Amino acid sequence: MNYLPCVEVEPSTAASASVIWLHGLGADGHDFEAVVPELALPSNLPVRFIFPHSPSIPVTINGGMIMPAWYDVADLSIDRKVDIKQLRASADAVQKLIDREIERGIKPERIILAGFSQGGAVAYQAALTYKQALGGLLVLSTYFATKDTICIHETNKSINIAVMHGSEDTVVSPLLGERAVQDLQAAGFTPQYKSYAMAHAVCAEQIADIAAWLEARLSE
Repeated sequence: MNYLPCVEVEPSTAASASVIWLHGLGADGHDFEAVVPELALPSNLPVRFIFPHSPSIPVTINGGMIMPAWYDVADLSIDRKVDIKQLRASADAVQKLIDREIERGIKPERIILAGFSQGGAVAYQAALTYKQALGGLLVLSTYFATKDTICIHETNKSINIAVMHGSEDTVVSPLLGERAVQDLQAAGFTPQYKSYAMAHAVCAEQIADIAAWLEARLSE
């Protein structure tokens, strides 16, 4: 089996849960690696963090430059055009990582999928179409790119979803985060939404909120 290359951060004792966290356009798996110690999760919650590297492909909005990307983006309008086929292929590759965690002994309900920006769009697709019920979906500064085409799997129709966005984001408009919440609600989900006074980034307040959310999802 071929898997996406990943950065993995292991806990000090055997992992009982896993978080698969997808980076944004032009970044790589190291992008959120430094967040792990900042989360300061309790020692009795041993979580393996997995940060996959996307492939490098030509990206239209950057003049066709080859860079790390989960899919191509044709424009940055509010109704941005993305390569849905590539996005789905990336989601399939992420689902293989979920399968691998289950093979390593992690229960699916103790696996969290997270993603920032492009990675969040892939996380939506991968989590909501996965064949077993997952522990949660965390989407940061992103949009629900496949809302009109996704076939949500019955097992994840009650998944816990946290949507976080910067109120000053000029890369992915906060309106897109709010629209995603509305689309999720229309599909029967009850997502949590929180806005932060920041741009296209993460902040200390948000990291504290992520830590609390992870603890609530994964504490035994």
